Amino acid sequence: MSDEDARDAAGPEGVRLQKVLAGAGVASRRVAEDMIVAGRVRVNGTVVTELGRRIDPESDLVDVDGTAVQLDQSKRYVVLNKPTGVVSSMNDDRGRPDLRQYTRDWPERLYNVGRLDADTSGLLVLTNDGELAHVLAHPSFGVTKVYIAKVEGRVTAQTIATLTRGFDLEDGPIRADKARLLSASNAGDGSLVELTLHSGRNRIVRRMMAAVGHPVVELVRRQFGPLHLGTLPVGRARELTKLERGALLTLSRRGAGDAAPTESQETE
Repeated sequence: MSDEDARDAAGPEGVRLQKVLAGAGVASRRVAEDMIVAGRVRVNGTVVTELGRRIDPESDLVDVDGTAVQLDQSKRYVVLNKPTGVVSSMNDDRGRPDLRQYTRDWPERLYNVGRLDADTSGLLVLTNDGELAHVLAHPSFGVTKVYIAKVEGRVTAQTIATLTRGFDLEDGPIRADKARLLSASNAGDGSLVELTLHSGRNRIVRRMMAAVGHPVVELVRRQFGPLHLGTLPVGRARELTKLERGALLTLSRRGAGDAAPTESQETE
C-alpha cells in the first residue's frame, strides 16, 4: 500500500478524488490528475482543480466532462430485450412467464424500470437503483422512448402529420414527439412506423395508432432515453457499458431535483 493509499484508508475526511476516479475505471490515477487540473471534473456540480481534494464516494456526486461517474459499485444496471408473452413483473401472481428468468446471472435483487405490455417486445431496464428507476419510469421527467410499430393499412404522410400534431383520446390529448413512416406495402396491407414519445399512459402507442385507423400488429421498443437495443437478441440481457451507465446516471441526476411526478408509471 502506498503512503497515499494508507492516508486515504485512515483519513476520516474522505478519499482523494483522483483515487476515486481511478477506482471507478475512468482513467489511471495519473490521467485522472490531469483531468482534475484541466477543470474537467466536478464534485456536486462544482469544478474541482486541486489535486488534494478528498470526497466521500458514498454521498458525493462526481462527473467528468458533464457525464456522471458511477461511484457506488453496489448498483447494477442491466438492459433486457424482452420477448412477447412475458409480463413486466418479477413475480406474476397469475403464473405467467415473468422477468425473474432474466435476472439469475446477477446476485442483486433487480427490478424493472417501468413496464412493457406482454404483447410488446423490446428494451427494458432492470436495476437495483431506486432513484434512477423513479426518474426513468415517470413521464413527468420527459424521458423519451422510441417504438417501431407494424400496423395495418397504408400509413400516409397526412397520418404522420396527425400523430405529431396531436389529437384527443378518451383520457385527454396526445401527440408524438416524433413520427416517421419507415415503409408501407404497395398493396396497402401493412406499414412500419417509428414513434418517439415521452408519455407513459397505458398502451398509448396502440391506442394512438388505432385512433388514426391503423391498429398495431407488432410493437417493439428500440430505445429508452440514451439506451439503444442495438443487436441484443430477443430474450437476452446484458449489463450496461461504462458509457451507457454514465449517460443513464447523468439523466437521473438531472431529473432528481424535479417536482414530484403527476402521472402513473408507463405501460406499453
